Amino acid sequence: MESLEAVAKRLRTLRDLVRFGASAFDRAGLHFGHGTDNAFDDALALVLHALHLDHSIAPEYLDARLTEAEISDIHALFRRRIEERLPVPYLTHEAWFAGLRFYVDERVVIPRSPLAELIERQLEPWTEPEQVGRVLDLCCGSGCIGIAAAYAFPEATVDLVDRDTGALEVAARNVDEHALGERVRTIESDLFASLRGECYDLVLCNPPYVDAESYASLPPEYGHEPEGGLASGREGLDHPLAILAGAADQLEPGGVLVLEVGASRDALERALPGLEFVWVDLERGGEGVAVVTREALTAPGALARVA
Repeated sequence: MESLEAVAKRLRTLRDLVRFGASAFDRAGLHFGHGTDNAFDDALALVLHALHLDHSIAPEYLDARLTEAEISDIHALFRRRIEERLPVPYLTHEAWFAGLRFYVDERVVIPRSPLAELIERQLEPWTEPEQVGRVLDLCCGSGCIGIAAAYAFPEATVDLVDRDTGALEVAARNVDEHALGERVRTIESDLFASLRGECYDLVLCNPPYVDAESYASLPPEYGHEPEGGLASGREGLDHPLAILAGAADQLEPGGVLVLEVGASRDALERALPGLEFVWVDLERGGEGVAVVTREALTAPGALARVA
């Protein structure tokens, strides 16, 4: 059977390479879930990255002939995607969230939260946008959620908080690239530990919430992401429960916590039957996003756990 290199060398156009990559990715049984959901889009992203082109290129470019050097660069990316099972954003160091570009590397989980949909509509009807003065992005990773919120609430200041210094370095780079340093800052903190006295109108949080059984069965692509950004104990509740326990002290009266827990929703509701969650219907996919008010968190018995 001919090698990947031998076949790739006979391909000449951008269209050829995208089709070839998509077929090779499907044949290799890759998993798609880090910004794309299919082999074609993965291949297209890598080809465009290698050619220094963006997704807005005119269709005529697809039939442009490529140089040997360009074909070699594309092949190298394809090989790494197949052999190392690296997600595309770690190969391109680029991810998109809420229509914005972010730098990513293996120090952070790749942005894919459904919170983007809510941020784009300014969290209405749960907030009055003009009343949002301070925003917290807790467990911020790349900082994409908080930076997107800075665009959605242009009068607000935003704190990006994470306990991992590597993640904060990535977040700080993204703050700089979006020129938001006057309104957005990074803070090293294990959840709320270093935020004593700080209060927010809106807390956005996509914490680790994958349970132990699910984490053990994830496709190899997820193994490149920091385990501390995904896994959260046996039931996936270690971080969500700690966040809910401390959130009221960090929220202004009338403030709102928006917490993503994905498939751990049922376990969380069983653990805290007295807490009033408002589960959001998401138009663009995703699950397990709850809106919780400060008043709900401080209601009698709200945080009483069931073992």
